[in-house]
Amino acid sequence: MARILTPESEHDRVAVTDGQRGRRMDSLREVLEAARTNGIVAGRFRGLLHIAIGRTVTKPDGTKVSAGATWRELSALLKNLRYDPELGREAGADPDTLSPRDRERYWYAVIALARVDGADARAEADQLVEPLRAAGFVVSVPPGAAAPQATSKPKPTPKPKADKPEATEDKTKKKKK
Repeated sequence: MARILTPESEHDRVAVTDGQRGRRMDSLREVLEAARTNGIVAGRFRGLLHIAIGRTVTKPDGTKVSAGATWRELSALLKNLRYDPELGREAGADPDTLSPRDRERYWYAVIALARVDGADARAEADQLVEPLRAAGFVVSVPPGAAAPQATSKPKPTPKPKADKPEATEDKTKKKKK
């Protein structure tokens, strides 16, 4: 009797990626917990969001902790870690006007209002690099930032062409003929 094999269902494929997402979120959880326990979040929350979403974080030995997270993943993490909703004020959000019951939606709205790709967020993130290094995490340079380039040799200036009186005389003689 022949067995009928059905293709892998969409649910089975999602389960695999959710497991990978869980490991990635656990790693990012370490960074967020370390930032909160070391007291480096206050005044630089927008920078922390910028790092969590758009920068690569590793341990000093080179082990990758996070290569960035989606807004949805980060909002779920902030909810699960029970981050203080008042931190949303630093990002330009008013906790009283945003969804008070659904904290995941609240944090998603805060991330949207924070402008994590702006210059202010990058500046705050740069301030967090050293405190996070002291906590045991190495933060990469921001995306799109130019790495220091080696100075290139300037292009040589072209040499002026010397006038050749002989050549001009030959041309004038030919025209007279």
